[in-house]
Amino acid sequence: MRPLTYTRPKTMLPLANKPILEHLLIEAKNAGIRDFIFVVGYRDEQVRDYFGDGEQWGVNIAYSTQRKQLGTADAIMMVESLVNGNFLVINGDIIVNQKDINSLINKNDNTMSLFEVENARDLGVVEIKGDSIVCIHEKSEKPPSRMANAGLYLFTPDIFDGISQISKSQRGEYEITDALQMLIEGGHHVSYQEISYWLNLSYPWDLLTANESLLGRIKSQNRGTVEDNAVIKGAVYIGENTLVRSGSYIVGPVVIGQNCDIGPNCYIRPATAIGDNCHIGSAVEIKNSIVMKGSKIPHHNYLGDSVIGAGCNLGAGTKIANLRLDKKNINIAGINTARRKLGAIIGDNVQTGINACIDVGSMIGDNTHIGPGAIVGGSILSDSKIF
Repeated sequence: MRPLTYTRPKTMLPLANKPILEHLLIEAKNAGIRDFIFVVGYRDEQVRDYFGDGEQWGVNIAYSTQRKQLGTADAIMMVESLVNGNFLVINGDIIVNQKDINSLINKNDNTMSLFEVENARDLGVVEIKGDSIVCIHEKSEKPPSRMANAGLYLFTPDIFDGISQISKSQRGEYEITDALQMLIEGGHHVSYQEISYWLNLSYPWDLLTANESLLGRIKSQNRGTVEDNAVIKGAVYIGENTLVRSGSYIVGPVVIGQNCDIGPNCYIRPATAIGDNCHIGSAVEIKNSIVMKGSKIPHHNYLGDSVIGAGCNLGAGTKIANLRLDKKNINIAGINTARRKLGAIIGDNVQTGINACIDVGSMIGDNTHIGPGAIVGGSILSDSKIF
C-alpha cells in the first residue's frame, strides 16, 4: 500500500470517507457484537485517537499492542488472557458484511470464511472435503483451488494450542493458517463457510474498487450549503460547513467531507470520495477517485481513477492521465493491476506546478515536488524534486 502507508496504518486508509477499520466495526456491531480488542502496532496512536474506547459507536474497545509485526498468529496469542470461549478474528484490511458475520457467530467449530475468486495466485487458498478443510495453501504459484481465505474466522480456545506448536514461516511470521493446519493434522475438525461479500485490499488500486462498492450504499444528505445553479444528481452526501458553489455539477454516488470548498463550475463524477477540508475549484473534473483530507485541486485540473493523499496541492492545469493509448491493462512496478483505467497513486503533501502532466499508473511518494510543465511517470520516491 505504499506510498499511502508511509504516514498511516493500512487499516486507517479511507474508503467513502471512513477508515477501512470503521467499516468493519460498523458491520460487526450491526451483527450484534459489542466487545472488541484491536491489536495495534505500526502508528497505533492514529487508531487509538480515532476510535478511543468505542463509545461513539456504542461498543467497547480495548487495545493490545503488537510491538513487532510477527504475524496474525502472534497477534492472536497476545490476547489469550483477554478472551473467554469462542471469539471472532477479523483481519483489519478487508471489508465483509453483517450477514456473513452473523452466520459465523452461530458456528461451534474453528471456522474459516472463504470466498471464491477468479485468480487466487496472490492469496491463501484451501482444499475442502465435505464440510471440512483438509489443507491450507499460503500464496501458492499454482493454487489448487479458487476458494480464498477471506481473513474472517471463528475460533475456539483450541486455536491457542495450535499456535503454540508452530514456528515462523518463510516470511518470518507466525501464520494463523499454519496453526489451523496443525489442528487439522492433529485430528481437529476445522470447518468453513462461504461468504457472499468480500473486498480484499492488497494494493493501492484496490482502494478504488472498494470505494466504488461502498459508495453504492450511501444516501443523499446535505449538511452544508449548496448555492443556486449548482446541479446535484444521484446519491450525494455533503458534509457540515461545506460550500458547493454555483455552476458545480455533481453526479453521485459521491461523498464530500466537512469544511470543503467546491466549485464554482467544477464537475465531480460518480464513485468519488473527497475528504474533509478539501478545495475542488473552477474547471476541475474528477471521476472515480479518492481525495484525502486537506488536499487542494483548485484550477483547471483533471484526475480520474486516482488516489490522492492528504495535504496535496495540484497546480493550475495539472492533468493525470488514466488510459493507455492502446487501451491495455496498466502495470505498476511490474504488477498487472487488471485495470484498463488507472491514473496515479499519490502520497501525502505532494505539490505540482502549473501544467504538470502525470502519466497513467504513476506512483508518487510523499513530499514530492513536481515543477511547472514537468511530465512524470513510473514510480517516484518520496521527497523527490522533478523539474
